[in-house]
Parts: sequence; C-alpha cells; structure tokens
Amino acid sequence: MKKLSAVLAVVACIALIFAVVFGVQKGNLQTEMKTAADQAAAKLAEVEGAAKTAADEAAAKLADAEAAAKTAADEAAAKLAEVEAAAQAAADEAAAKLADSEAAAKTAADDAAAKLAEAQAAAEEAAKTAADEAAAKLAEAQAAAEEAAKTAADEAAAKLAEVQAAADEAAAKLAEAEAAAKTAAEEAATALTAAQNEAKLNADKLAELTRIAEPAFGEYYKGKTVILHSNDVHGALNGYAYIAYLKSLYESYGAEVILVDAGDFSQGTIYVSTNKGEKAIDMMNAAGYDVVTLGNHEFDFGYAQLMENLKGAQFKTICANVILDETGKSILPATTTIEKGGVKIGFFGIETPETATKVNPGMISEIHFTTFGDLYTAAQGAIDELADADIVIGLTHLGVDDESAANGYRSTDLYANITGADFLIDGHSHTVMTAGENGEPIQSTGTAFSHVGVIVIDNEKKAIVDNYLVSTAGMKTDEAVAAKAADIMKSVDTEYGAVFAETAVRLNGDRDPGNRTQETNLGDLITDAMVWSVVDAGGISEDMLKNVVGITNGGGIRASIEAGGISKKDINTVLPFGNTVAVIYVKGSELLEALEASTFSTPKAIGGYPQTSGITWTIDTTKEYAQGEIYKDAAGKESSYYGPASINRVTIESVNNEAFDPEATYVVVTNNFCAAGGDTYNVFMRAYNDKENPGFDTGIPMDEAVMDYIYTELNAKIGESYAEPRGTETQIREEAANAA
Repeated sequence: MKKLSAVLAVVACIALIFAVVFGVQKGNLQTEMKTAADQAAAKLAEVEGAAKTAADEAAAKLADAEAAAKTAADEAAAKLAEVEAAAQAAADEAAAKLADSEAAAKTAADDAAAKLAEAQAAAEEAAKTAADEAAAKLAEAQAAAEEAAKTAADEAAAKLAEVQAAADEAAAKLAEAEAAAKTAAEEAATALTAAQNEAKLNADKLAELTRIAEPAFGEYYKGKTVILHSNDVHGALNGYAYIAYLKSLYESYGAEVILVDAGDFSQGTIYVSTNKGEKAIDMMNAAGYDVVTLGNHEFDFGYAQLMENLKGAQFKTICANVILDETGKSILPATTTIEKGGVKIGFFGIETPETATKVNPGMISEIHFTTFGDLYTAAQGAIDELADADIVIGLTHLGVDDESAANGYRSTDLYANITGADFLIDGHSHTVMTAGENGEPIQSTGTAFSHVGVIVIDNEKKAIVDNYLVSTAGMKTDEAVAAKAADIMKSVDTEYGAVFAETAVRLNGDRDPGNRTQETNLGDLITDAMVWSVVDAGGISEDMLKNVVGITNGGGIRASIEAGGISKKDINTVLPFGNTVAVIYVKGSELLEALEASTFSTPKAIGGYPQTSGITWTIDTTKEYAQGEIYKDAAGKESSYYGPASINRVTIESVNNEAFDPEATYVVVTNNFCAAGGDTYNVFMRAYNDKENPGFDTGIPMDEAVMDYIYTELNAKIGESYAEPRGTETQIREEAANAA
C-alpha cells in the first residue's frame, strides 16, 4: 500500500506540474495575442477616414484569428481533459492491477506520463500554430488596410483634382457669363434708352395727332397746310395705305395736305423689283403724291427704265444734280412750286452723288452726278430759282451716314453750305429723326413706312410752325389703297411664294452690324453659291480651280431669312437688284486693293463691304486708311470713293488653304455691279475691261444661282454648316488691341 500511495503521489505531482506549465504558456499566448491586437489597433488608428472600412475588415479578421486561437486552446484543453481522464483511468486500472502486479502499475504510470508529455507537446504545437495563424492574419489585415487607405487617398486626390478642374471651368464660364451679361446689360440699357426716347417722341406726337380727332382740337388745323412725307419705302406697298389715310384725316379737319417722298421707292421687295419699279409708281399715284425726288435705287434698273416708269407718274419728280451728258442739263426739273392757302411752297430735289457707285455703272452711262462742291452749287442754284416762294423745302436723298461724311455728302453737310432753305426732308440713311445732330431743320422717317413725317405750315404766318413723326403701328388704313396693294402683292406671292427648301438656321441679312460691317453666314452662303454656279457649269479651267474666290458687296444683301421654309420670294427679297454673276481675272495685288478699298471705313458701315468665299483675310481697323487718288469710271468720271495709296490695313493669309501670292492670277466670281466698278470695286472694272484677259458676264441671275445651289448642292436643306459665319475674315479692333 505504501508503494501504491507513492505512485499516486507521483502522478498527482506530474499532473500539477503540467497544469502549471500549461497555464503559464496559455497566459503568455494570450498576452502576445493582446499585444498584437493592440499594435494592429494602433496602426489602424493611423489610417484616415477613407480607410475605415478596411480597418473594420482587419478588426473582423483579427477577431477571426482570436477565435481561431481560442478554438485551438479549447481543443488543447479538451485534449488535456481527455489525457487527465485517461490518466485517471490508467491510475484506476493500475490500482486495480496493482493488486495483481506492481510492475503492471509502473508500466501504466509510465504510459500515463508518456501520454501526458505527448498531450503537452500537442497542446504547445496547437498553440504555436494558432499564434502563427493569428499573426499572419493580422499582417494580412494590416496590409489590406494600408492598401485600402492608399487607394482611398488616391481616389480622393483624383476627385479633388476633378472638382478643382470643374471649379476652374465654372469660374471661367462664370466670368464669361458675367462679361456677356454686362455687355448685354449695357446694350439693353442703350437700346432701352433709345426705345424710351423714341417711345416718348412717338407718344408726344401721337398724342398731338390724337387730339386732332376731337372736335375741340380740329379747329387747330384749319388755316394750316400739312406736308406728309415718306422716304426709303423700298417696296413696302401696303404702307401707302397709311399715308393716304392720314391725308384724308387731316383734310377732314380743314388742313390743306401735300404728299411728298424723298426717294428709294422703286426697289427693296419682290413686289417692286419683279416689275422694275413700275408698281411703286402705281401705288404712289393711288395714294395721291404730289412731289417726289429720286433715290439711288431708282436707277437700279437703269436710267432708261427709270424714265420709262416716270411716264406713268401723276406727280412731279424733281432733281437738281443728275446731269444728262448729252445736253449738260438735269434729267428732270430741279424745282416745283405748290400753292396752298395762299402760301407758295417751293420744293427742290437732290440725289446722292454716291449713286454713281451704288448702281451698276453700265446702266447709267448716259448721266453723271454732281459731286463735292458742285453738289452745293447745284442745290443753291435750285433754291435761287425759288426766290418767289414763301417757304423753301428740300427733298434730299443724302442721309447722315458716317461713310458719307468724308465727301461732305450728308444732308447736314448740304444744309451747312446753302442758304435760303427752310427745311430738308431727308432719306438714304434710314434714320428716324426730327432734327439734325446740331438742331438743323431736317426730318427723316426711317424706312418702309415705320413712320410718316408731318410738317405743319401756318398759312397766315406763311411759316413752318411744327414738325413731327407719327408711328404707323396700329394705324388705320385707306381701304381703297390697301386693296390695291393687296392685289399687287397677291399676284406676286402666287408666282414666287412656293417653298422650295428649308433652313435650320437664321441667315443674317442685317445691315449694321451685319453685312456692311463684318462677315455673315448669309454672305458666306451667297458667295459659295456664286462660285459653285460658275465652277459647276465648267466656266473655270482645271488649272485655275484652286485660285477661284467669290466676292459680293454687303450692301447688295437686303434682308434676312428666318429659319423655316424658303421661297423664291425670300431669295428675291434678299437679292432684289437683278444682278448677274460675273467673272474677272486679277493679280493678287489687285485682290488686296479691292479688299483695302472696300473696308476703308470699317468698322463703320460701308455698302461695299466684301462678303467672301475662298479667302482667309484680316482687316486691322486700328490702322488709318491711306487715301490715294479718287477713283474714276471707264469714261473718266469721278467716283465718290478714293483708292488706297498703300495696302496697310488688309492682309490675305491664304486662298483655298494655299499660301497667298500677290503676283499670282486669281479668278474672282462677283456680281455684274461690282465687275462694272460699283461701290468701291474700281479695280474690278479695270480687270473686267482688260484687253488681254477680259472678264465676262455669265448671265446667271444671282438669285437663281443661290436657289440652284441650295436646291441642288445642299439638297434643299441649309443646316448647321451655315449656322455661324465660317470665320475666314478677322477684324482687329481698337478695344481688342488695347486689351492685348
């Protein structure tokens, strides 16, 4: 029994030792795991907010590692329990067997000790493996967290760059929008001021006109002579019904009424261009005109056609300064006198000398226009003829455009150089005014019957006592005159009104700013069509095709075309002059001269402004035009324009994308007006008449060339390619130069 007790004591000691060792090792393992977790947590804390998700994943993986370690420990404990149970069983068995044999008991104890050692080794190995796995997973989690943090930081930086770029773009657009808004606001303010001034003018004058419809004020016009006047009607036939209505209204209140016009009635819409101005005469007869003078557009169909049209006029036509070369005398009487209410009212007529270059010179070769100081002399001579008149009124087609100032051809220039004129009724510049810029007694109604001019003469005082304009907006019309206009217009519309094409964009036919100041999409379309009409017909030799360009004068483009259907009427309204397509051959240096001369006043408007095709060119408006000698026509008659003494404003960069050569020969497709030296194109006249290499007229009407180009080449659809000017013309202006 003592031996059995000793054996049991040894077993108990061994079990106690194992428990102590395993407990220490387990404690150390947990301590190491906690340290690793703390390090992981510390490193995870360094990752920015963008890596939080990755840190959470690492924490989850760490938890998995701890769980694995715990599981391993639990397995070791279970195995230890199994070993202890086995040891106990062995001890019990040994005790049982001890009774039979002490040797068997010793063997069992040795086996138990061996198994205990084996279990301890297994537990240590399991713990080490679990710790290694936990460390590996922790390292993997840390690497994943760091990679996620880096990726998140890179993405954040990229997004920040995108946001910054977007912010910069937005700032630029905002600045652009603010600048555009400022410009628009300034323009709107200017337009508003102008509109308010005109509205006030119209309101004041309309209020006065309204008062004459009331019996209490009807007495005012008894004993008065009222002159109603128009100018630059340009084929607006329905407008004659307004002035006819006003004539009957003033007459109904006791006034004597005279109707006069200051020119440009024969041209401007299809309703007069298709009949070469004849229907304008018919409408003026119907309205009851008494006296008219001539505008430059009265000569658009030639001198002979004008004189034929005037045979049907039931009114006096006067003009002091258009001279028939054969006789040396004016083609028409210079003056006429009308007596109303005992007052002799003398009228004299003056035509702009600019007509010489605003009409095809070949169609007015029989006549010339007095120029410069001779213009004033002619006007003064006419005034002197009216010495017996009580009141002298000039019907002047001169206008107040800046481009007319250099030669002294404005109505204000005329008034400053004559004596004896009480009033000038003006036209040509389409200006709405009741006085000149310095208070001169000059009145003009705008264009197309936007207004009717009124001059009131007191018969007893034999003096002008009032002048004003009346807007035709909302005005009644004379029914008979309106019906006659409607019949004429219906007849023309029936023939010309059918739609043959569509345009997706507005084609800009504006005057200023527009075709007289800069490149326009309509100018591009027209010149492209002109070039196409000649090239397509085989009119240019193969070796010259790369040198073909198109040029037309901006003043010949008379209207816009709105987006939508296009009819023959629309094209004819844009190009009403009946011009044909012509071809000339010029040297590069002559092409430069044409562009230099035709932009001499740019950025101020000029009728000769070149709309072009095939030319890439620049005009530097900050430089002065070097004025040379005055241009003369083929017969030696002086023009109203001067050629350049040198080329210092215009440069040509390329022709059809090839380098420009001032010595090369270029084929210019233009219109017969420019080819004859019209406007500022004197160099074209010289080239057209060149004996060695003369130009030629194709006979193709410009309007038909454009219609054919749209229908055939563009498949009856004008699209986005003509939405904006193509940008082959560049202008350097003062404000841009200063900004640079």
